[in-house]
Amino acid sequence: MTTILVTGGTGTLGRLVVARLRADGHEVRVLSRHAQPYAVNLLDGAGLDAALAGVDTVVHCASSPRGGDERAARNLIAAARRADVAHLLYISIVGVDRVPLGYYRAKLAVERQAEQSGLGWTVLRATQFHDLVATLVRGLARLPVVLVPAGVSDQPVEVAEVADRLAELAAAPPAGRVPDMAGPEVRTFTDLARAYLRATGRRRPVLRVPLAGRTYRGLRAGGHLAPDRAVGKGTFEEYLARTVGVGRGRAGTGGTGGHTKADGGA
Repeated sequence: MTTILVTGGTGTLGRLVVARLRADGHEVRVLSRHAQPYAVNLLDGAGLDAALAGVDTVVHCASSPRGGDERAARNLIAAARRADVAHLLYISIVGVDRVPLGYYRAKLAVERQAEQSGLGWTVLRATQFHDLVATLVRGLARLPVVLVPAGVSDQPVEVAEVADRLAELAAAPPAGRVPDMAGPEVRTFTDLARAYLRATGRRRPVLRVPLAGRTYRGLRAGGHLAPDRAVGKGTFEEYLARTVGVGRGRAGTGGTGGHTKADGGA
């Protein structure tokens, strides 16, 4: 039986990865700031050695757009080397090397740390999760007019499908950088916003607003998209039907983590 530790194991993605791995018969340790018995703050690393003792594979889902990912990864990798962990699996984001966003740069830096760690490693990049897109649009829809960035599209993917892929990769040997995983459709942000409004029974005009800056140019160029890797099955409308109550104007059970994956432990 393989012993697998999942960082951020109580978060949007991590909890689903934990469930899949346990269903497959693996012994799984859940690491986050508050999950006993492996309550660890990766930013200081206290308790990591005990958490990693006897672990074969680490699935690193913990991340925060507020910062600290690089430091957390250094602590995790150092402890994994001390514990002779055989496989480090990291979930990253499509476009971290093409869109000049601070959080993306941090994710790319963690990819490099994994590659240079001396451990067996695998990196999977995925596009944004449906729940992040819904959270963004829900915030925009609080105004009488929904303002969306002009010329920007997205390709959201079902988080449960990404969890399934991670569980598959965790049970396999290290594979390096594996093919990206993206949702089934490239959709304009205008279209996604209108889909959300229909699902919530709201009536709002949607106005496209041009922005400025390198990050906006990277998004307009589609640096965060992977149309050639549209392997996801679940659509945004299916996500909305499952999680958004018509007329309530808010997401039901989707959470707010999206593909920022603020899953704790970092």
